[in-house]
Parts: sequence; structure tokens; C-alpha cells
Amino acid sequence: MNQWATRPELAQDAAEWLGEAHPLVEQLGSADGLVSLHTFATSLMARPVNSLPALRDFLSCYQEQILLPHELPAIRDAYHHAAQNHARELVALDQQLSREPMLRDFASASRRVGQAQLQRLRPLRDERIVQRYLHALDNGEAHGWHTLVYGMTLVVYSLPLRQGLLGYAQQTTRGFIHAAAKSLNATEAECRDLFDELCAPLPVAVESLITKAVAA
Repeated sequence: MNQWATRPELAQDAAEWLGEAHPLVEQLGSADGLVSLHTFATSLMARPVNSLPALRDFLSCYQEQILLPHELPAIRDAYHHAAQNHARELVALDQQLSREPMLRDFASASRRVGQAQLQRLRPLRDERIVQRYLHALDNGEAHGWHTLVYGMTLVVYSLPLRQGLLGYAQQTTRGFIHAAAKSLNATEAECRDLFDELCAPLPVAVESLITKAVAA
């Protein structure tokens, strides 16, 4: 059942309400955000984020090490599990992410964001996949990763997977750039150029992810 009419605050591209709340963007926007980001950049083998070129390096590393190999595949797989009402497989994917070393540095933030968005879906009593995932979360069997909640949300609101994946990647990239712009004294034109540069390869990457899922 489509819930656009009963939940108007969610009646928009899901990337607009979840991509903006990406846990790493949250860190960057916090009081000591650049310090937090420096720490995470170190774990990605990127230089400290104290200039626009350094932000470009960090975001390139983020895309190569987190976004493309982990976040987008998690969204894709959550989407397919939710579309088929495979709650058990969704919970298994949740547990699998908890064992991924590359996600440890922002696991708690991801779960906080995901759980908050998942609670917003709690009133959708007729959405079985939502209620079963919430039940697993309440019982301590799942963690509520934000990527899985996002993938499930695409299904709940009948949003296309391709649009959702690309929207997430673009909105997260935009969120990073805008959150860092003031501290780095970046101009609007510099931010726009950086966004265009980083997002140019994303449509091909998203298409590859979808093709791999179909082939599997």
C-alpha cells in the first residue's frame, strides 16, 4: 500500500531525508566535526581534511572504500529483500554488516540514524517487512543500519532502486561538501565543481551494481 497521503513528511525523494542524515555527514557537522573527520580520514588512509583538495581526497577514498563496495550494495540488497518480504534475509544482512571492519568507525552513528528513521515507519502497521524488522530490532536481533532502512524505505514508498541508489550517493556527497564548505572557506562555484567531479562516475557505478544483482 502506498502511504504518501498518510505520511506527507516523507512524501519526497528518500535521499532528501536519509542521505542528509548520513552518519559521516553528521560528524562533519558537529562541533568538533573536522576533528572527527580527520580521525576517520586516517582510517581511510586519506590526509587530514583541512583544505578543499584534502576534502576531495577524502571523498574519493570514501566513495572507493565505503560508498561503492559497502553502502550501495547494502541498499540494493535491502531493497530486494524488502520487495520480497524476506525479513529473515534482511536481518542476516544487518548482522553481516556488523562484522564488516570497514564500517566499525561509524557503526554507532549509522545505527542511530537508521533506528531514528525506522521509528518513523513504525505507524505503517500494514507493512509487514517494516514491522518484522522493527521486531528484530526490539529483540536485539538487528541493529538498524541506515543503509538497510533506506533500501527498505525505497520499497515502502515505491521508489525505483536506480533512482534511490543514485540519489543517496549524490545527496551524501552534497552533504559532505556543504557541511565542510564554511570551515574550508570554499566558494559556491568550488563546491559545485567538486560535486560535479565526484558524481560524474556514479551513474555507471550504480548501473553496474544493478546489473550484478540481476545477473546473480
